[in-house]
Amino acid sequence: MTNIIDRFRLDDQVAVVTGAGRGIGEGLALGLAEAGADVVLAARRTNEIEAVAEKVEALGRRALPVTTDVMFIEQVQDLADAAFTEFGRLDCWVSNAGGADDRVPRTFMDMPERQWDFQMNLNLKAVWTGAQAASRIMKDNGGGTIINISSAAAGNASPFNGPYAVAKSGVNNLTQTLAAEMAAHGIRVNGVSPGPIPTEVFMEFLNLKEEDIPELGERFQIPLGRVGMPEDIAPAVVYLASEASSWMTGQTISVKGGP
Repeated sequence: MTNIIDRFRLDDQVAVVTGAGRGIGEGLALGLAEAGADVVLAARRTNEIEAVAEKVEALGRRALPVTTDVMFIEQVQDLADAAFTEFGRLDCWVSNAGGADDRVPRTFMDMPERQWDFQMNLNLKAVWTGAQAASRIMKDNGGGTIINISSAAAGNASPFNGPYAVAKSGVNNLTQTLAAEMAAHGIRVNGVSPGPIPTEVFMEFLNLKEEDIPELGERFQIPLGRVGMPEDIAPAVVYLASEASSWMTGQTISVKGGP
């Protein structure tokens, strides 16, 4: 019988992480590398993913930075092909890229069509295109895991940030539907739903400064008393990517410091 700790290892697997240049995506990439995976890093800012690639390699794993805008389906497909061409396998795909472009709070009544379309494309459509690109490779090469990063905002009213919450609600349903469709191909699809984490987008959207972070646990009424950090999300992703979760699909794990 396999040692329980060994079931969490990802030795010699290959994982793609979108939005990997900073914040949660960087934390996920480093967590996967620590668990043994080689990591393909995707984001629009080349300098950022190259910097994260150096950190992955410092952990003893291989890294491939691929400049990618997940808003374009052709670039997402090229990303999947680049990962398979470079490493000869694709075991895990993490759709993490998300957010908003101008980070301005708006009500639905004040929402320009362009902003609605942008958020739907980035936060929902890109999750579908990522799953499609990954599954085309995985189904012919022994299966794999797809992990979609959602948000606690999906389960609540989200005044002034409605399109984001709507898109993430869609991600949760998409995760369930993909899981049902892909199980026969040996592909498991799960999600992780983080609570408040002080990423650059989060801080700018709420007009916060670094010195505000220690007080945010109380502000957001988080039972464990603090906001999360990227390293709080990485263990959940490692679990979902690993053999330890082999009888789990169609689920979204909530990681938010409380119920």
